[in-house]
Amino acid sequence: MDTKEKNVQIKKYYSTDSEKKKFPEEEIDEAVGLKFWKKRRNVVAMLAFFGFFISYLLRVNLSIAIVAMTTSSFGNKAEFNWDSKLQGFILSSFFYGYLSTQLLGGCLSARIGGKKVFGIGLGVTALLTFMTPPLTRMSVYLLISLRIAEGIFEGVTYPAIQSMWANWIPPAERSQLSAFAVSGSTFGAVFSMSTCGIMAERLGWPSVFYISGALGLIWFTLWCYIVTDKPENDPHISQSELNYIKKSLGHNSDLQKLEKISHPWKSVFKSLPVWAIFAAGLSEAWGFYTLLTQLPKFMNDVLSMKLENTGLLSAVPYLILSIVALFFGHTADYLRSRKILTTTNVRKLFTCSAFLSQTIFMILAGFSSTSTSAIICLSVAVGLGGIAWSGFGVNPLDIAPQHACIIIGIGNTIGTLPGIFSPIVTGYIVTNGTASEWRIVFMIAGAVYLIGIIVYGLCASGEQQKWALEKKNDDLKAYTNQALDLPC
Repeated sequence: MDTKEKNVQIKKYYSTDSEKKKFPEEEIDEAVGLKFWKKRRNVVAMLAFFGFFISYLLRVNLSIAIVAMTTSSFGNKAEFNWDSKLQGFILSSFFYGYLSTQLLGGCLSARIGGKKVFGIGLGVTALLTFMTPPLTRMSVYLLISLRIAEGIFEGVTYPAIQSMWANWIPPAERSQLSAFAVSGSTFGAVFSMSTCGIMAERLGWPSVFYISGALGLIWFTLWCYIVTDKPENDPHISQSELNYIKKSLGHNSDLQKLEKISHPWKSVFKSLPVWAIFAAGLSEAWGFYTLLTQLPKFMNDVLSMKLENTGLLSAVPYLILSIVALFFGHTADYLRSRKILTTTNVRKLFTCSAFLSQTIFMILAGFSSTSTSAIICLSVAVGLGGIAWSGFGVNPLDIAPQHACIIIGIGNTIGTLPGIFSPIVTGYIVTNGTASEWRIVFMIAGAVYLIGIIVYGLCASGEQQKWALEKKNDDLKAYTNQALDLPC
């Protein structure tokens, strides 16, 4: 019997209401050694990694290109004469759109599947990025409008991937695979910052948008061809892996009949653990977006570095972040699986220790007297943020797995506010590009991290909440939520 025939039988199993049936095979995870691609969930995670890689390449490219667009070099006059305040609004414009579709992304993913939402969101963003150079030369307002549109389409990505994880990732692998996939965003930032400056200097700033847009369209094609929303729809998955995923996630025949999930909105907004996640996301986003959008400018203003060197050095913190995120993703799962720490303790320890470290090094960077010490402090501050990804970053799947995409959508909506306000605040504070002005920017970021520590440390939980538990109704032959309020 080939794999497709086996999968058809499994699908039939999940479509019947008989509870007496058992899998003919034992639900165990088949070892594949170094051939990670033999497990289809690893393939999905890998393509999600490159999806996030592309998302940050498309998001960060303007932060590098804008330096070349507004700075005179090699005797050539700057093409655009934008002051610091206008640049702040341009850099923040992406997040106006990004803010508007976070919750929508969660709702759409619950209804039509995360594959379509994640893929189309990034595919359209890539196409719009490709159109950036000619529209920018027509009007700065067209550039702002374009960036808002890019934010709208990219805003659905994080909530959409949670819908994929709910179907694909066993709980024992939740931290490591989700952290691996999301680490693609920092690798995208690393690639963007290290190469976009070189491209802008040697090929002209339009090449930054043409190349990143083309890479995004290539990824979109691969995603559409290879990935499926659910493991039972994947024609290449082995029967043993499919059985293992379903067993570990606790899926059953009745649950599979549900075509949509009703979300307990009142319970979500009354839940302290949910608000702890929102607070942590807001804190991390403020520091992250401050440096993501402003680090090249800081290095140019205070450290007087050329654009090529600025891009390369700006990439270092995000390279550290990627490595840290992968390492601590495995560490978190190890601590939980061996019952060394409870899930709640792991989430709190990783999140609060990351924020505390970031607070210290962010403030130290503001008071650094040399360029070397400033770069080291900022690299550590950004890099240690990877610890928090295995804390609050995957916490929604702990407390409400069926509603994680909605929690992520709301949380990202709140967490997008720093992307809007941080560049604007920085633009008003840093008018002369002095070290004292930048010190204020870093101290504000440190204070926001401290707020995140207090709220998350007091209110977070790693246990599934009562309002998120499914309750079986034998008459309806379906699962209904105890706190059902409104459908999404």
